[in-house]
Amino acid sequence: MFRRHRTALVVLATVSATLSLTACGGGSARPTADLAASKVTTIGVNAYLWRASLDTLSFMPLLQTDSNGGVIVTDWYVNPQTPSERMKVTVSILDQDLRADALRVAALREVNQNGQWVSAPVQAATTQKLEDIILTKARDLRRASIAG
Repeated sequence: MFRRHRTALVVLATVSATLSLTACGGGSARPTADLAASKVTTIGVNAYLWRASLDTLSFMPLLQTDSNGGVIVTDWYVNPQTPSERMKVTVSILDQDLRADALRVAALREVNQNGQWVSAPVQAATTQKLEDIILTKARDLRRASIAG
């Protein structure tokens, strides 16, 4: 339980910190695929990316999850430390292989202005950082399954 809360705090801190950034995040290198270890047959997408995405977004309320289509949609999340701002995230897993280009994260951000929620820009670094966190967690899950 402690680990889950710690992960949520790390993701929350990362999202909060990157919202204030003005620079765009860099691209991810495409890892070499070990097809035997990365293919999935029980769901339509890579299981490591799917599990890592759910774990990473576990602090946000979920609206939709489709493991065959590889889509996770969160509901609006308001960080208690910044109650005038809310985020909504969509994760799309595009392939059965554990690759950087098999993952896409999109985010919406709104700010509260005089009682109305108004669309606000999301820094590219925010979605890039979320993708990096998910990919790192997925690789760790894969390594743990091979070692175990």
